[in-house]
Amino acid sequence: MVERITRGGLLRRIGGLVALGAGVGAWRSAPAPAVTGVSCILTPEQTEGPYYIAGERLRRNITEGRPGTRLDLHLSVVDASTCRPIEGAVVDIWHADALGVYSGFGAGAASRTFMRGIQKTDRSGLAAFRTVYPGWYQGRTVHIHVKVHVGGNVVHTGQLYFSDTLTDAVYAKSPYNRRPGRTTRNAQDMIYSSGGRQSTLTVSRKGTGYVGAIAMGVRR
Repeated sequence: MVERITRGGLLRRIGGLVALGAGVGAWRSAPAPAVTGVSCILTPEQTEGPYYIAGERLRRNITEGRPGTRLDLHLSVVDASTCRPIEGAVVDIWHADALGVYSGFGAGAASRTFMRGIQKTDRSGLAAFRTVYPGWYQGRTVHIHVKVHVGGNVVHTGQLYFSDTLTDAVYAKSPYNRRPGRTTRNAQDMIYSSGGRQSTLTVSRKGTGYVGAIAMGVRR
């Protein structure tokens, strides 16, 4: 398992891409804004958790046909000192499916690949994924795991979050409404309490799904 390195960052974007403070994680019907920004701050490192599998596939669509509300992720990587985009950074994500199951573990043990994937950032520092809105499981709020590699080194390990208001709206529909009674919201999650607000995605509506965006500043 890769050792966590306690460093990382968050780019505060102009135009509402990442809004630290009370507006973080708001969702709206406007298109996702372009990646812009003028200042960087350190983002909190968070636990890798028990469900990481190294050597995931290089691919954009990680759903493998599993059901759920479509979620496009726009994850940007920038230099925390200069705010310049980093091309060629490797962004590694994994999360539970709509029913709260991780591939490779428990009910998902038959497959080691669904809801897991890697993308390299382009010239603008952007890595894009197509997935579904994650489901919940006992004891944790809704989240996506992320790991960023630059030059073969892990420079950030964290988790990405959603507003509870958005999650409530998504979970009112199928297949999520097959599992009512979500046990943990953001305020009750001990991991979220250590920097989750700064790691909350800004989410925009896209057709029947959503686009979630955030920028992560790293020190090479």
